[in-house]
Amino acid sequence: MTVSRRSLTLVGLVLALVVPLVGPTRFLPAVDGVDPLYVREWFWWALLALVLAYVLIVERRPLASIGFRKPSWKTFVFGLLAAVAAVAGIVAIYTVLFPALGLHMNAAAMSRILQTPFWFRFLLVTRAALMEETLFRGYGIERLDELLSNRWIAGLITWAAFTLAHLTAWGWAQLIVAGWGGLVLTALYLWRRDLICNMTAHWLTDAGGFLLPH
Repeated sequence: MTVSRRSLTLVGLVLALVVPLVGPTRFLPAVDGVDPLYVREWFWWALLALVLAYVLIVERRPLASIGFRKPSWKTFVFGLLAAVAAVAGIVAIYTVLFPALGLHMNAAAMSRILQTPFWFRFLLVTRAALMEETLFRGYGIERLDELLSNRWIAGLITWAAFTLAHLTAWGWAQLIVAGWGGLVLTALYLWRRDLICNMTAHWLTDAGGFLLPH
């Protein structure tokens, strides 16, 4: 990797891995009369667009370089199976592990989201699947692998960043849930290297929590 490409990659990794850790509250002021949830969603959609534009315009590389490829039936089958594994693990965490450790989910954060209109929750789930998989799995793993020549270390770093990115909004206990989901999604990407497959798994997993009746 040339020095110039390495520099571009480092900047891209800051956008993909560091900015989500800092979170939108560090960048955005409060907007009078607008729910902060809506403001944050605009921020995340803008960050996704920025990273995609960065790949295409600044790096001058195809989206295939971050895992986008033509889907096949395996894309959706393995995405569904990964979602089943993720949801099964999350149910076990809530029903077995949390009670054993005396932990509780962040009911206030969940309730706040569930009180929003269905269309907003649909966009939130879709945004999370598109943005988080593009930044943490596609861009993060592929570019770190180029820098470090080790996909496993790249996967470990992006898994940790993905997990910690959920701290601000959800709290420490929820990191166990995010960590499990991130582990499944990271393993799926390292195996399949199919970003749409990952997005499918992520969307289905989140949809179970935010879109189905409670």
